[in-house]
Amino acid sequence: MIEERFDAIVVGAGMAGNAAALTMAKRGLQVLQLERGEYPGSKNVQGAILYADMMERLIPDFREEAPLERHLVEQRFWLLDDRSHVGMHYRSDDFNEERPNRYTIIRAPFDKWFSSKVREAGATLLCETTVTELVRDDRERVVGVRTDRGGGEIHADVVVLAEGVNGLLGTRAGLRARPTPDNVALAVKEMHFLPRETIEARFNLKGDEGVVIEAAGTISRGMTGMGFVYANKECISVGIGCLVADFQRTGQTPYGMLDHFKQHPSVAPLIAGSEIKEYAAHLIPEGGYKAIPQLYGDGWVVVGDAAQLNNAIHREGSNLAMTSGRIAAEAIAEMKSRREPMTAKNLSLYRKMLADSFVIKDLKKYKDLPMLMHTHSQNFFLTYPQLISKAMQNFVRVDGTPKLEKEKATLKSFVKARSWRGLIGDASRFARAWR
Repeated sequence: MIEERFDAIVVGAGMAGNAAALTMAKRGLQVLQLERGEYPGSKNVQGAILYADMMERLIPDFREEAPLERHLVEQRFWLLDDRSHVGMHYRSDDFNEERPNRYTIIRAPFDKWFSSKVREAGATLLCETTVTELVRDDRERVVGVRTDRGGGEIHADVVVLAEGVNGLLGTRAGLRARPTPDNVALAVKEMHFLPRETIEARFNLKGDEGVVIEAAGTISRGMTGMGFVYANKECISVGIGCLVADFQRTGQTPYGMLDHFKQHPSVAPLIAGSEIKEYAAHLIPEGGYKAIPQLYGDGWVVVGDAAQLNNAIHREGSNLAMTSGRIAAEAIAEMKSRREPMTAKNLSLYRKMLADSFVIKDLKKYKDLPMLMHTHSQNFFLTYPQLISKAMQNFVRVDGTPKLEKEKATLKSFVKARSWRGLIGDASRFARAWR
């Protein structure tokens, strides 16, 4: 095992870990990055959205060589019942800009490329290595790690925990509690391969244009969850995720939910005739602002999903991960430049810098929404989508019934399904949480 002492050890080589390691290496710190997979991204077959602004801050010219899929020109939002969807979409040619704002990516090749830039900056990467324990001194300060490779301890001034939402290192060490089932979603996804020209015809795309569909409604069977469809160059990412607590409560299976979503009349034509080559599941932090653990201590900081930094309302995760990793690294580099020890007092600079960024500001703004959606999931994901679909069908179907009778029938269905007081209460709670 490596006997050299490092300025920092980064546990994990995902978005947050790579952002932290790259930032510190560029500033001249001696960085060791430990990844349990065969290579960075080997355990991550997630299809995802990359936010260019956050990546540009790390690698300004990333567009020239990163394995990007499509730049997004259209966003669709669908509210589904069992046979239809009510939707809205935004499409703009402004997104066909020289430096596009968002891209679809496939994490396995992207993470591998991202890691190569970290190594070029001077960090040392050690794969197929699981960190089993944090090393503490006689004052209980974290001073390094032990791994499953044996050979003793690896020491560093600070350890950056970028191990993901289900990482056990921080919980075993007592630095943070294990996420509760109502703060974590389990998402499953398949990659459906089709000829590029077929994908572009079905989604009305040309060149490297892309589209994302996010869907909610009866597909989650009353549970708190959403489905998604991402158009990549030669495949389509299709998935759905729900709170772990809801899977436990209902006994529903993730693969059953995904099959149900794929068979929906609005989704099935998009993937018809495709070849499925990949199936994956991963955990997503959903607790929001109120679930954020302690972010720093004597000799350690936690970043990304491990810190519950995910905006469930806006479906943003990778940008928060990259930003938190970068900011943590900047705070550590600042301490090193001052020759100050990595105490909890000094590392509180990371929390202050994060609070000044969009990360904490956005999560704090929507701090009550995750619990509201969970406690009223039957209304938001089952009752209301069905009512809205029925109202829309009444509106557009012409069958000789007077419009006044249709309007009365629609109103009656809302009243019958739930009292006006209940509807107004839900709307009021949602509005307060959204402010």
